[in-house]
Amino acid sequence: MDRIEQFAIPAGAAGAVTDVGAVIERMRAFRSDWPPEDGVAVFNQVYLTVTEAVGRHIADGAFTDQEAVSALDVRFAEHYLAAVDTAVSGDRPPECWRPLFQYRRHPGVRPLQFALAGINAHIGHDLALAVVDTCRTLDCSPPDLKEEFDRVGDLLVLLEEQIREDLMPGPDLLQVADPLIHLAGAWSLERAREASWSAARMLWQLRGVPPLAEEFRARMDAGAGLVGRFLLTPCR
Repeated sequence: MDRIEQFAIPAGAAGAVTDVGAVIERMRAFRSDWPPEDGVAVFNQVYLTVTEAVGRHIADGAFTDQEAVSALDVRFAEHYLAAVDTAVSGDRPPECWRPLFQYRRHPGVRPLQFALAGINAHIGHDLALAVVDTCRTLDCSPPDLKEEFDRVGDLLVLLEEQIREDLMPGPDLLQVADPLIHLAGAWSLERAREASWSAARMLWQLRGVPPLAEEFRARMDAGAGLVGRFLLTPCR
């Protein structure tokens, strides 16, 4: 059996995927459905690249706790997949995702902006929820996931550098004063990841007080949505 699929995860609320292989299959299906210039398709390709890399690391035994990494990856992906399903059905996805879906065909927004806006939504809102979801799935607490959280995060940072290099226009097309330079430099994956870990710990502490936990989540969602709108400011 492929080691990417050997850690089947009990279906969560979305019930869409149960292992990393299934996540990859759904993202590849999205890639086939959307034109490559579509803003959501740009982010989907970025996320697919990241997920495939995580899958390879799981298969290679690179993670100390492969079950925890698989569970975290699946729970994390469920939030993105649910946002897509919600938008496709005509309903309103979480606030953090709305800017990307609203601007996905805007001719003045560049591919790097779409990628960063999607990463911002996913890290700035979904990751903290995924940590809590994973803790419930595996009957553990956030500190038990910290090592694998950090190792996956280190991989994301390396891939983000490659993504910026691949999607940033060449020097012949990009002037020093181009707004894209300032937008791309103003957002940090590392800082977003640190904030997400703190938010996950807070949500875990608030799990016994659902109204406060939901208020905290909603504010986190709104904040990520606001940042996403700034990242998608038309630059041409």
